[in-house]
Amino acid sequence: MSWITGGLVDEVDRAILALLTEDARQSVTTIAEKVHISRAHAYNRIAKLQDQGIITGFTTKIDPLKAGLRSSAYVTLKVRQHSWRELRAKLSDIPEVHHVALVGGDFDVILLVRAVDNADLRRVVFDQLQNMPEVLDTQTFLVFEDVEVR
Repeated sequence: MSWITGGLVDEVDRAILALLTEDARQSVTTIAEKVHISRAHAYNRIAKLQDQGIITGFTTKIDPLKAGLRSSAYVTLKVRQHSWRELRAKLSDIPEVHHVALVGGDFDVILLVRAVDNADLRRVVFDQLQNMPEVLDTQTFLVFEDVEVR
């Protein structure tokens, strides 16, 4: 639970967040029992975490292979200066792009791209990403195996 630090959350909040991270479908009653607080208190805590923007949504984890996404890659981008806002919007419109991060270092952006096969992955990289005027260069790193740690 050390991944959440700072003054916005206390130990009870951290315990609730850890339980929701493990299984967001747990009932509030189950969470309350595990954290040793009342159901109403757990409900209020979860609502507060949502109001503060600490919990930004609830999602489902999907096994990409079983979902038919057999080809994955991390794609790095070097981008034109001052083009991040426009690029971010365009990247979010590409269904195969599953994660976008603005980073520092030898490149500016790193993407997780998941596609049905290598031909589809090639289409995303060559036809979509490299054709964007904001993108100066790309590098593609194929994923051989995904390991979920949290």
